[in-house]
Amino acid sequence: MDASNILVANVAVCAACFSLLWLASLWLKDVSFIDIWWALGIVLMAWMTYFLADRGPHAELLVVLCTVWGLRLGLYLLWRWLSQGPDHRYVVLIGQAGARRGWGFAKASLMLVFAFQAPLQLVVALPVILGQVSPNVTLGFLAWIGVALAVFGIVVEATADFQLARFRASPENADQVLDFGLWRYSRHPNYFGEACVWWGLFLIAVDSGWLGLAALPGPLLLTYLLVFWSGAPSIEGRMLRRRPGYGDYIHRTSLFIPLPPRRH
Repeated sequence: MDASNILVANVAVCAACFSLLWLASLWLKDVSFIDIWWALGIVLMAWMTYFLADRGPHAELLVVLCTVWGLRLGLYLLWRWLSQGPDHRYVVLIGQAGARRGWGFAKASLMLVFAFQAPLQLVVALPVILGQVSPNVTLGFLAWIGVALAVFGIVVEATADFQLARFRASPENADQVLDFGLWRYSRHPNYFGEACVWWGLFLIAVDSGWLGLAALPGPLLLTYLLVFWSGAPSIEGRMLRRRPGYGDYIHRTSLFIPLPPRRH
């Protein structure tokens, strides 16, 4: 199957899954589980592409790395949702849509969450889709750099999530700032790890052939979302209001890329 047909198949599956999940949200009155599907849905698209496209070494690397990343992140987010309940960001988003626009839960969740995130997921997944339908059958130097970067990112993201979960589990840390481990060098090391994963997968896709270059919007969009849109900005304002020491933490700690702490 050629690239255009594979893209169409992925669009159809993505739209169908998000539609079903929206219906599930109406029953649950909660949209927080969509973050779980952000990871697992990309894994689904990676495997669907793998079975539709001609299989080569780049496809195998992409589908394995994507699966490790997606299952690890998806299961972590599932545990967090089941243990902590609805995500505050989504509660505020849906509540504001009702207060300011008069939207009910069904319309707000569809327009602001499900219909919005579906195309974003497709764009971010481009490296693991287009990287599997390119012609090269040998792994070049760029592919191995991509593997190293993706593995590094998975380790960093998993370590940061573990440190954050352990910190939150202690009641005495309720108004404290996590500023040790990876969080001493970056205010969002989990997001940095996530970006490394997808830039690594993009390098593998580029190594597979010229079509892999068309996947560039994927890591660019993801990095933008993490740094400037739904990632860091959605957290920092809330942390400034709730944690007295977060202002000082901002002054001494890099936003994204891990760097040595700045002195006052």
